Amino acid sequence: MIIGSRLRTLRNAKKLSQGEIEQRTGLLRCYISRVENGHTIPSLETLERMARGLEVPVYQLFYEGDGPPNVPAILRGSVSEERDDWASCGKGARLFSTIRQSLSRMTERDRSLLLHVARKLNTRKRAAD
Repeated sequence: MIIGSRLRTLRNAKKLSQGEIEQRTGLLRCYISRVENGHTIPSLETLERMARGLEVPVYQLFYEGDGPPNVPAILRGSVSEERDDWASCGKGARLFSTIRQSLSRMTERDRSLLLHVARKLNTRKRAAD
């Protein structure tokens, strides 16, 4: 798991043991070990506790840059006037939001199936052109 190795890297960079993280977060050392070794996936609440214990902002658990990552305008809710893609404003933005919400409620298996069908349709369309 990427998150587990990232947590281990941050912990080692701060020269902290799993026991010290246990004391700082209240999470059991064996659980911390399971997360770091990719045997379990932590909840968002657990990741927040880990970030507090490591004294880093939560985004650093997912991002290695120096400052906060740049968030695209469409995800911030603001739209640049320069953008002219279909999902940047109006009906397109509403449709994109609906699609995004629907995809978030789907299971991973259903998303994979949907992407597989979309790829097949795209391949057939290219072959017809």
